[in-house]
Amino acid sequence: MLPCNFQSASAREIDTRVGSERFTSQELLKRTANANALESREASQSKPAAQSTARLGSAKGPYYVDFRARTAASWGHAFVWYGKTSERQVEVAGLTPAGDTLAYVLGHVTWVPSETGASYGDLDPQYLTASYRVYLSESDAKRVFAYIKKLQATSPVWNAETFNCTGFIGDIASFMGLKVPNRWQRPENYVNSLKAMNGGRQMVHLSSEQ
Repeated sequence: MLPCNFQSASAREIDTRVGSERFTSQELLKRTANANALESREASQSKPAAQSTARLGSAKGPYYVDFRARTAASWGHAFVWYGKTSERQVEVAGLTPAGDTLAYVLGHVTWVPSETGASYGDLDPQYLTASYRVYLSESDAKRVFAYIKKLQATSPVWNAETFNCTGFIGDIASFMGLKVPNRWQRPENYVNSLKAMNGGRQMVHLSSEQ
């Protein structure tokens, strides 16, 4: 079983990591601003390519969900960015244990309270190890984004073996109709497998049953 954000390590290693992963609301706002700026640059740089693709008859949707993996002190972490391609704002969703070192340790033997928003490193591109972005129409995006919000609201606990970060983003991918790999693998491998299993498809259309 491969948990997210934790591996066997000395108490000193864990304490050091947890201490470094705590950040103030000001730091979070700063990272959000940086991420938003990066997202804006990516959107502007992709416009010529998108226009060229449109002329060939296959346009990308105006909304997106980006399945991402980043480094951490241990196995890493998987999460999603989502939003509108033409806007700077980036929404982040993922599943991590809430609290300090004890929560990480207890989460391997029992359920512990969770957090489902941005965690340390989610907004920093230098920590990114894998990414798979898919695009959606406005109507499909509304349904997917609502599902993400619902999943966040109904995921009050975290457990390394039964419901971790890869399981969380896997539920989102499954709702979107994507093929989903086994959740018990490193986040980087999980995201890359997700992309490979779906042939790298960039546009997702939800069925009426979803």
